[in-house]
Amino acid sequence: MDQSWIPEITTPLKQDIIQVPEVISQASGIRIFGKKIRSIIFTTDIAIIRNTNADAVIAVYPFTPHPAITKSIIEAADIPVFSGVGGGFTQGTRSVYMSLFAESQGSIGVVLNGPTPIETIESVCEVVDIPVISTVTSKFTPLDDKLEAGVTVINISAGKDTAETVKHFREKYPDLPIIATGGPTEASIQETIDAGANAVTYTPPTNGELFSKKMAKYREQEKNETE
Repeated sequence: MDQSWIPEITTPLKQDIIQVPEVISQASGIRIFGKKIRSIIFTTDIAIIRNTNADAVIAVYPFTPHPAITKSIIEAADIPVFSGVGGGFTQGTRSVYMSLFAESQGSIGVVLNGPTPIETIESVCEVVDIPVISTVTSKFTPLDDKLEAGVTVINISAGKDTAETVKHFREKYPDLPIIATGGPTEASIQETIDAGANAVTYTPPTNGELFSKKMAKYREQEKNETE
């Protein structure tokens, strides 16, 4: 039997799940607590989280982190969750409490924003026993102090310069686990992987976009049935 053959099982109700781009499987992955993670879906939408083949979810959002949001996402997810715990406007004790809460609820890691002060990073690293991930927005982000403070993974989100930023930090830190955004195309994802990303985040279509496609399908189906 061909050992490369992978049997695939699905059901009619699961045929519309969000599939991450196949090219992400070429990433080396990051093994956390025995789980190898290559693809990470970037969303806080519980319906999408429950209907994806991604290895994990990164749940960060542009609002003050709240325990109710973290709890809801972790309870609904059937894949590991990296939880955002602030670091921008939300710093200090609140980020520490959010990190403790995220860990106690089952998060596989916590994500701190780029501007997070070193003091907050140190405090978070002192109280949690899960990876602390620092977001990187450009190749000019200072990392040495953050790594010394306890950061174990970086999450690079540098827009169109992401691949270049990944390459910069991979050359500087050969053994550092790197998560990075892959961009909108398979070519941009491949470029990010080739630059040195171990895992890739993927932004799924919105609910509106998904519904638009489904409604178009339903309209076409109704039209065919009446002709």
